[in-house]
Amino acid sequence: MLNIDYLKELLIISITLSIITCTFIQKTKFLFKSSKWISFYSFIVNLIIGMIFCMTFTNITFPNSLWIGLFSFLGADSIYKTLEGKLSSYTEIVEDKTVKISKENIINKEDE
Repeated sequence: MLNIDYLKELLIISITLSIITCTFIQKTKFLFKSSKWISFYSFIVNLIIGMIFCMTFTNITFPNSLWIGLFSFLGADSIYKTLEGKLSSYTEIVEDKTVKISKENIINKEDE
């Protein structure tokens, strides 16, 4: 079965990566005289930076880091906006995993 929560996390990471790689590609595209190579260059940069980004900042495995690179290349922002009505926000994902304790239930050492 499809793990929607994990897919959402991958897309959110891909959005961040898209911003980074887009900026990098804009700064380095002067290296190519012909514009026909820029798409291929963008694809390679997204995969490489996606792998490095995931290995450095997350505990995501190598195959999933390739998916993040691919999502980043395709435009994670547009993919996420397409699925936005069907997906929860990042805040909702994090809140689902958070346990909240009311002040009345907190035990202080001073109270004992």
